[in-house]
Amino acid sequence: MTPVAKISEVPNFGKKVVSVSGKEILLVNIKGAIHACENECPHQGSPLGTAVVKDGYLACPRHGYRFNLADGRCGEHPDFILKIYPVELHGDDILVELG
Repeated sequence: MTPVAKISEVPNFGKKVVSVSGKEILLVNIKGAIHACENECPHQGSPLGTAVVKDGYLACPRHGYRFNLADGRCGEHPDFILKIYPVELHGDDILVELG
């Protein structure tokens, strides 16, 4: 697991993009639960930093594809799966497993 940010840097219902080992990772805070995913939509590569977060889903700002933050699946377009990274919290540190 790699430390990538502090919990205090990702506001509730907010997002933060971090660069880790040459990859851009999007961190999302939903009521204290931190999620980590790739920062590009698997549809056309649009950055997800301005994506809308609602009900456990991340909606791409370009075409509105909605990805489940738990497993990366897009219900409307099952061919597109967002890469999700495992997260652990240690104190105020957010750790991500890049695989």
